[in-house]
Order: sequence, then C-alpha cells, then structure tokens
Amino acid sequence: MLALTTTEQARPGILIVDDEREELRFLTDLLRRQLYHVRTASDGMAGYQAALASPPDLILLDVRMPGMDGFAACRLLKANPVTRAIPVIFLSALDEPDERVAGLAMGGVDFVAKPYHPAEVFARVRIHLELAGLRKAGPPPPPAAADAPHDPDEVVAMAAMRLINDNLGAPLTLAGIARALGTHEKRLSQAFRRHAGMTVFTYLGEARIRRGRQLLADTDLSVQQIAEQTGFSSAANFATAFREQAGATPSAYRQGIRQHGPVVENQQALPFDFEQDLPS
Repeated sequence: MLALTTTEQARPGILIVDDEREELRFLTDLLRRQLYHVRTASDGMAGYQAALASPPDLILLDVRMPGMDGFAACRLLKANPVTRAIPVIFLSALDEPDERVAGLAMGGVDFVAKPYHPAEVFARVRIHLELAGLRKAGPPPPPAAADAPHDPDEVVAMAAMRLINDNLGAPLTLAGIARALGTHEKRLSQAFRRHAGMTVFTYLGEARIRRGRQLLADTDLSVQQIAEQTGFSSAANFATAFREQAGATPSAYRQGIRQHGPVVENQQALPFDFEQDLPS
C-alpha cells in the first residue's frame, strides 16, 4: 500500500460506513472531488475498527446495516476515549423524528437523508469539520481523558451504562442491550461484571432507584409517575425496591428531603434479582 503524501495527510479525513455499494461509491466520489481523504467500511463493526486504527476527522455512518447497525457503532465510538470526539453524521433513508432524536441523543451531530443532495452533503460535512476544528483549537483535554484505556470490554461496559441511563423507563432486557451494542449476551455480562463489579440488571436496578431519588427530590411528580419514568410496572413495585435501597418509602424520603435535607440511605443490595425478574 502506498504511503500518503504530505498533501494527502493534510486533507480532512472522512470515514464512510455504509453497506450499500452504490451509495458508498456515490459518496466516496462526491467527497473525493472536494479533495477530502476518504476511507470506507461496509458495516458498523468494520467502521468502528477502522476509526480506532486511524481516527478520521469525521464519520458518515449509515443507520440501518446488517450485523452491527449505525446506532450500535456510534455507542461504541462515543464510549471509547480514542474516538469519542469524532463528529458522527448519520445517513438514513427514513425521515423519522424518533430516529433523529435517538441518533442525536447518543452523540451524533447531524443527519443526512437519502437520497443525497450533493450540496447538502457538502454543507453539512464542511460545517461539522469546521466546528471540530474550532474544538481542536481550544484547550487540550486533560491527560487522564486523553490517555484513558480503551480495552474493548471496558468500552462495551461503558456503552451499556450509557444506554441504560438513557433508557431507564424502557423495558430493557439483556438480549436487547447486547443487540443495541452489536455484541452478544455472554460477552456483555462478562464485560460488565469485570468493569462494573456487578451484573447488568443489578446496575439497572440501582440506576432506576438513583433516578427515582432525583425525581423525588427535584420534582413534584407523583410516585406513580416516577415509577413509570424509571421502568417499574407499578408504584407498589417501585416503593418496595426504593424502601429496600434507600431505607425509607418514597413519600417519607421526599418529605425528609424537603424538611431536613438529604436522607442517609441504606446501600444494601436490591431485594430481588433483576436478571430473574426481567425477561432476557
């Protein structure tokens, strides 16, 4: 393979990840005509590995691909310190608001709809490369963040934690979480135990109670509403889990917060095993 010339190395580097060959070829030709240095990958895992091997300045990432889809790849990219800061523009044939919101919430900076309009692609790519350049020109990141380890299992565990915290009200399952990260249940469980020191659903249970404490302290939502927002099937189930972990009923906890400040909490384990109570 030929080494890149100095001019080629100075060009902004763009990684395009798409399983459709015609669309991949169209975007590649389009951007190379603008003198960008373009690399390609045909699925989410290949794109993630390519970004790790040589981080590009920007990634164009198709949402719907077989195997690891674009959302799963983005979760891994944003969980890894090596690739976290790379702007990701999603490519999608669907103009669905929910899909756009989901992509932006997990760290994407923009969407480009298919079929592509060349001027729109150029504009969005240029804008986000300029914004990324401005960020690079700012203060350097703390050494701890820049030098953080990127063990593959740690990345999976971190991505799972973010996914859980962003979806506490959803009916999460081990299989669903693994699928959303482009991995399998056994690897997810092992990675999570190794780096979090607990099972996936023990973490989920504790995260739901943490969110419940926050909502009790900061909002006037009813216990039923908080139960719904934290993924419990009923106010009674939420109250039982909350009392075991926080050492008080939700109502007593709220009253104590408002009268005397934070309540001293019982940090014992949850009274039931989420991996048994929730379907996989």
